[in-house]
Amino acid sequence: MKPWFSLEGKTIWVTGGAGYLGSAITAELDGQCAKVLCFDLGGRAEDLVRERGLARTIGRSLDVNDPAGLPAAVEALVAEHGLPDGVVHLATASSRGKSLETLLPEEFQSTFDQSLTPTFVFCRLLGERMKVRGHGSVVLFASMYGLVAPDPRIYHPPMTCNPIDYGAAKAALLQMSRYLAIHYGPSGVRFNCVTPGPFPNPGVQASHPSFIQDLSRKTALRRIGYNQEIVGPTLFLLTDSASFVTGHSLVVDGGWTVW
Repeated sequence: MKPWFSLEGKTIWVTGGAGYLGSAITAELDGQCAKVLCFDLGGRAEDLVRERGLARTIGRSLDVNDPAGLPAAVEALVAEHGLPDGVVHLATASSRGKSLETLLPEEFQSTFDQSLTPTFVFCRLLGERMKVRGHGSVVLFASMYGLVAPDPRIYHPPMTCNPIDYGAAKAALLQMSRYLAIHYGPSGVRFNCVTPGPFPNPGVQASHPSFIQDLSRKTALRRIGYNQEIVGPTLFLLTDSASFVTGHSLVVDGGWTVW
């Protein structure tokens, strides 16, 4: 492996690292990095490390959607494990199962309070520390629904259309990454987004086959994405291969947003 593709000797943090997309990223990083910290809720990170036999990964339960608790948590983690060379931030929140007509204003606001605001706090905490050191790469996760609206014709009852608060928060995240890239760029710290398209988890694939067919028809490749296909784009942005890439949205959607 050529040096600019290598993460050898690096420490990487992954939030939401035990989920469908996160677990594939965490597992690959475990084989390439000196140390990986995988964060998730309810013991899921610890379970992933144990079940996959990840030798270089430490699983930790951490609520990164709690802006009040983040400063102390990040400070303690940096003191114990050192400042990470890179961060992959997948954690998010939304009002699942709510239609536009039934979504309450406080539920709409809650997505921003639990997702966007904590991301701002988390990124600023790490950005300020990385600024002093002079390098770092933070990869945020947006969504195709931060770029385009969902097609309600493919969401058949009992499914509900992807919620408006989710898409609005992801659109704001894209702008946040650009702002952070400009602010921390002079210090050598990069902020980018991976922007996934249709990557339904195995439960959705098994329960809603007609929905999977509809998703597939809307991509240029005529299929959905699988979690291993998000790994390469994410690792690219972490490595020195992307040393001149910042403020960028790397769209991984099978051509969904080309139409």
